Amino acid sequence: QPIPPEISGNQNQWPLPNKDYTSSRSTLDSEISSEKVSELRPAWSFEIPGKGMFGSAATNPLIIDDVVYFQDLGSNVFAIDLKTGHVLWKRIYGAAIGGPNGVAIGWGKVFVPLSGGRIAALSKKTGEEVWQVKMKRTENEFVNVQPSVYDGMVYAGTTTNYLGDATGMIFALDQETGGVWWNFDTVDSKDIWGNRNVNSGGGVWYPPAFDMDRGITYWGIGNPAPWPGTEEFPNGTSRPGPNLYTSSVVALNIKSGKLKWYNQVKPHDLFDHDFQLSPILVTAEVDGMDRDIVIGGGKTGTVAAFDADSGRKFWETKVGVHENSDLTSVPQVVSYEKPWGEPGKPIRVFPGHYGGVETPMAYADGIVYAPVVNLGAWVTPTWSESLEFSEGTGEMVALNVGDGSVLWSTQFDSMVFGAATVVNDLVFTSTFDGMIYALNRETGKEVWSYQAPAGINAWPAVAGDTIIFPAGVEIGMGQPVLIAFRIGATE
Repeated sequence: QPIPPEISGNQNQWPLPNKDYTSSRSTLDSEISSEKVSELRPAWSFEIPGKGMFGSAATNPLIIDDVVYFQDLGSNVFAIDLKTGHVLWKRIYGAAIGGPNGVAIGWGKVFVPLSGGRIAALSKKTGEEVWQVKMKRTENEFVNVQPSVYDGMVYAGTTTNYLGDATGMIFALDQETGGVWWNFDTVDSKDIWGNRNVNSGGGVWYPPAFDMDRGITYWGIGNPAPWPGTEEFPNGTSRPGPNLYTSSVVALNIKSGKLKWYNQVKPHDLFDHDFQLSPILVTAEVDGMDRDIVIGGGKTGTVAAFDADSGRKFWETKVGVHENSDLTSVPQVVSYEKPWGEPGKPIRVFPGHYGGVETPMAYADGIVYAPVVNLGAWVTPTWSESLEFSEGTGEMVALNVGDGSVLWSTQFDSMVFGAATVVNDLVFTSTFDGMIYALNRETGKEVWSYQAPAGINAWPAVAGDTIIFPAGVEIGMGQPVLIAFRIGATE
């Protein structure tokens, strides 16, 4: 069968990065609801040892057969008993990796990205390494996407560090050997838009969605570089044109990797505005007809709906704060002295390069939930400098999937890096300052909250009466931990 038994046999737990192949991040099988959420208590916690550029955790665990599988930002992998928090096995690599990373489970194996642009397969029973392959082609490429599994293949990809001579590549690997079945270059230019030494871009940060009936897998693609430009090539003049397929959604044949369609949301992006999130597959009424649609979003600060067969865009909605985000050229700077923002000086752009819809969205019952980071940047034609994280705020925005209209928005004083996760009549999220929230998903009103001992830029997995949150950013607080909350628990 194309679906691994670990996935098909655990639909009521959290067997895939975004819960299911449609990337809904939604579960209606949990015992957690607005009636019982006040009874959530920490059942156990696990100290996260690994560290990387973005803390200790930047992804969600998987839950299969009552075992929690988790990878930290030191590349280390753990299998933990869901009920007790006891570590069943661990694989320690001790090598920092960028996020969002994470595990995939299938055919008795755990598939993980590693530092150095590698993918490894581990035994699901023992954690012993079965195979390891190197996917990067140049020094400026790396792997940090959470893989996915289907039809005997492991789907993953590379992205770039924006220093030139690198393009992101999507791979389908044989689950038994790590051999390459197919690959797809996310940059449609052999010389990287005319200047290989300077230009780079594309790549994938999040896993895809799978449409088994159509035989298509849908991916969100990263931005082009350099951004905004260099001293020699301001405003991206080293890379003329739209820079396909960056800041796009692409639809690829599951078995061959052949391009079915693409839709570029942000041509010739200057502001690090990826359209990078896992697309969500839904059926909804659009323009008076029931249609299969693909919902995408990203650091553009927008959410958009596309026809699943053709890629035609039905709607696109801006969420969060926007300022100068539609500029196609940054005005020339004649002075770098403050006050910034005056004519001839750096301009302020919202979303900045850490802003927009950074982390995964969720979907249930005709509503898309988008976690938004409102953090800007000062920009010139040649460089971009983010505002301080302390200045950032966040939102959770609910949109009607039929027309993209905003139904409600809940504001937060800290940035929302905690994705959106629907659990029955609630939507969970978390903020960078370590606050975890459960909102009524019809109104956006807060129902429950909890202050974690560390900051959060990761997201949860749910099974039964338990929801597991990684809190992986020290930010002067406590030790990064993985926390299991359970209804009625006494830790």
